[in-house]
Amino acid sequence: MSSMHASSLFDVKDKVVLVTGGSRGIGLMIAHGFVVNGAKVYISSRSASVCDKVADELSKLGPGQCISLPADLQSMEEVNRLVAELTKRESKIHVLVNNAGATWGAPLETYPDAAFEKVMNLNLKRVFSLTQAMLPLLDAAASEKNPASIINIGSVDGIHVPTLETYAYSASKAALHQMTRVLAGHLGHRQITCNAIAPGPFESKMMAATLRDFGDMIVGSIPLGRIGMPEDIAATCIYLASRAGAYTTGAVIPVDGGSLVRAKA
Repeated sequence: MSSMHASSLFDVKDKVVLVTGGSRGIGLMIAHGFVVNGAKVYISSRSASVCDKVADELSKLGPGQCISLPADLQSMEEVNRLVAELTKRESKIHVLVNNAGATWGAPLETYPDAAFEKVMNLNLKRVFSLTQAMLPLLDAAASEKNPASIINIGSVDGIHVPTLETYAYSASKAALHQMTRVLAGHLGHRQITCNAIAPGPFESKMMAATLRDFGDMIVGSIPLGRIGMPEDIAATCIYLASRAGAYTTGAVIPVDGGSLVRAKA
């Protein structure tokens, strides 16, 4: 029987990982978690200076390493350039974390068409585009014992009805959850797992204004009585990327402190 020790079940040492939107917020939490557990992590974001700075800081922490590959994933050309750069450097990628995303809130009557398009494009369409382009690298890493892993960062707002008027964001995340299941069904025979994580509130730039204005109310609505911490999201990704999660595919895992299951008064 193979080792049942947690140290081997959750081992991601020397795995090669790409985290999009990896220079801040939830993406940074995920990248940090992989680096301190010995993985080689590529992070991508629009700002080259921020991406470079974060990669340098994470590499200094070790024992893994972090490499900056800036790209604006709204653009198909940039998706292809990012994958071409990765292919020059790596023969295989074990883990793809599709985290880059955008949100927009506006009243129903004035919600801009361009904003809806931008949010759906980055949060859904480009996740598909990047996954499609990454398949040769994921295939090269995949085996029956150690599948390659795609982790899509969805949201609880794709499961429940959000309080704020984030029409495109919530729709994009619900669609991402379903696309995750469809991809899982088609990629299993290639030994590639595909799962989504649906985070609740975490400290991030995207959540900053909401937490500032409604922080107490949000915490009060979470059964566990707090917002998410970096370890919560990083550990879930490490589970899905390691032997521990090798038989899990097509799942949408809420990491939300119980906000979705809160008993209504």
